[in-house]
Amino acid sequence: MPNNPADNPRSKHAQLARPHLGEFGRHELAILGAPCGRIKELVARLLPILAPQLRVAYVDADHAAGDDAAQGGSGGQDAILQAGAAAELTDKITFTRLDVKRSLDKFSQSELLQHESLVLVNGNHFRARQQLVILDPAKPMEKKLDRLTDVRALLLPAGVMEVPAYLRAHLGEAQVPVLPLHDTAAIAALILQEWQQAAPPLRGLVLAGGRSQRMGQDKGKLTYHGQEQRAYAAELLAPFCQDVHVSCRPDQVVELEYAGLRPLPDTFSDLGPLSGLLSAFRQDPNAAWLIVACDLPLLSAATLEHLVRHRQAGRLATAFRSPENEWPEPLITIWEPRSYATLLRFLSLGYSCPRKTLINSDIELLPAPAPQELRNVNTPEEAAQVVEAMRKV
Repeated sequence: MPNNPADNPRSKHAQLARPHLGEFGRHELAILGAPCGRIKELVARLLPILAPQLRVAYVDADHAAGDDAAQGGSGGQDAILQAGAAAELTDKITFTRLDVKRSLDKFSQSELLQHESLVLVNGNHFRARQQLVILDPAKPMEKKLDRLTDVRALLLPAGVMEVPAYLRAHLGEAQVPVLPLHDTAAIAALILQEWQQAAPPLRGLVLAGGRSQRMGQDKGKLTYHGQEQRAYAAELLAPFCQDVHVSCRPDQVVELEYAGLRPLPDTFSDLGPLSGLLSAFRQDPNAAWLIVACDLPLLSAATLEHLVRHRQAGRLATAFRSPENEWPEPLITIWEPRSYATLLRFLSLGYSCPRKTLINSDIELLPAPAPQELRNVNTPEEAAQVVEAMRKV
């Protein structure tokens, strides 16, 4: 009996997996419960400890500028914006400043801050997914309890000895750490520990969807180690990842399933390796993807272990420096979730080369412990050379 179309739920738009974003980013902390100056002073103390590991942004408001505009002043705008420019980009040599007149909706906020691994927020003005609460008697939280959705720590200024009863009642059974506000190291350690605990899971992806035109046969089916190279690469990745997929063309799905592999068919077409990488992020934009090309027959578990051990989840990616030049090697790389938007941005500008994204981004670039293992094998002659070299070992 045919299905009744009325029985099938109808969706106007494609059902896409969405990244786990807050108001400003994936990892964000609002600091509230004290005057704005005290909040900014705490952030200034934390940054020297946090910045070596994380890219940190700070979000605040300037009410003095708003008051000035309400009284007929410029509101802090310089002459170019007052003359009618919608935006002004200024290269300050040591940093870059962008002033825009348009208001920022929540989509724009996360887009502008997508390169940052942690966003600290002045919670007096803006909300964030998680909170640090300063128990300053000058800023009681009794009428702002709705902002306290996930309190990660309570910070006691000098002279404050206990948590107010109303706040204990609001927190209920939650075991929230209580730290002295002056103990910068302890507060920073808590932030770093929680950030590491929330680091994205690592999933594996073998790139095996190419046409192998130079090789003349499917590179993923070559056998250097007694099994197809795509299966061998998947086994190499398995100890380091929660699961491993094999990137493929849609016409390869059945044969991969028959071989006992987990296919991930391309949903972006004709983009080379970028097809597989973007398709992986489209399936799970909240994971980090450790990708390995199927044409690396010399790659060992020791080299993969080195890459994973030196992973810097606070950067866009962790990659090896190519033995042939100083550029990053994109096809044995850990791509963090933040790289998805950056890869799409480069694609929108007409670039499908993942290496170009790495070169122009904040990444962790490692020297390869065994450079010969990064050798790509793309032709029958190169394959024969590798087989001969492996026989001599």
